[in-house]
Amino acid sequence: MLFLVIIFYLLITGFAMWLLLFPSGRALTLAFLNSRRASLRQRWDRWNRRGDAVLAGTASGIRHTFSASIGYVRGNYVIVALVLLLLIGPAILAFMLSGKSMLGGFEPTDRVANAQIAELLKGELLVPPPPLPPDMFTTAEVVQVRPMLVDASRNWQLLNPEYAQRLLLVFKIMKEKYGIEMALIEGYRSPERQNMLAGMGGNVTNAAAFQSYHQYGLAGDCAFVRNGKLVISEKDPWAMEAYRRYGEVAESVGLTWGGRWKLMDFGHTEYRLPGVMKK
Repeated sequence: MLFLVIIFYLLITGFAMWLLLFPSGRALTLAFLNSRRASLRQRWDRWNRRGDAVLAGTASGIRHTFSASIGYVRGNYVIVALVLLLLIGPAILAFMLSGKSMLGGFEPTDRVANAQIAELLKGELLVPPPPLPPDMFTTAEVVQVRPMLVDASRNWQLLNPEYAQRLLLVFKIMKEKYGIEMALIEGYRSPERQNMLAGMGGNVTNAAAFQSYHQYGLAGDCAFVRNGKLVISEKDPWAMEAYRRYGEVAESVGLTWGGRWKLMDFGHTEYRLPGVMKK
């Protein structure tokens, strides 16, 4: 709709410039108006039983004006083309570029704007906690909830550095504010493992290879450590309250929390960098 308004405005402007710059244009316009006035007079006469001449006069005036206009354009086509290019060209160019970002610094982004968090991330780099003993991932409680967790990658070095720092900041806040110790139970996930988990059914994951931020090192699954044991079960009231706080803290530092999804994944967070995953 805006494009049509711009075109209409440019056409009106071009017509006005034509009248101002070209005397022949004014003459043609006056001739056309005079012919229209004559046509209206003839039409009035037709209503008074003299209408046959009206149609002939109108048609003749239109043909005369049209022929004169065509003749003028043929005789001055270079000037007409330049005027149209100058008037309509910028509008067409602006319309073609309207879907592109003209300034890279103003591209839309989901990055957190919280000044305090940004300042914290500029400071000393947070260090990943020591790895947990492997036998913590093979207990009956853990295997019942995540049977294939023992083979998952928990290597912080395979995560995107910016995501890793935000997740470590979440760990730090959870520990200092709530006294809850957290653990990364799966970070980077290979495409093969992603497809294998997807093949286990929608209750595990709906994402195939490269449809998950795990493949880009931008997602992690986390749980809690309580009394020397890994706590994952969502049936534990203490764990559910911890997950709720974990989600709030994660979102406060610009991460997406899986606890708000239709297929809820309370321990999952991801950092949605623009351009990484195509919709």
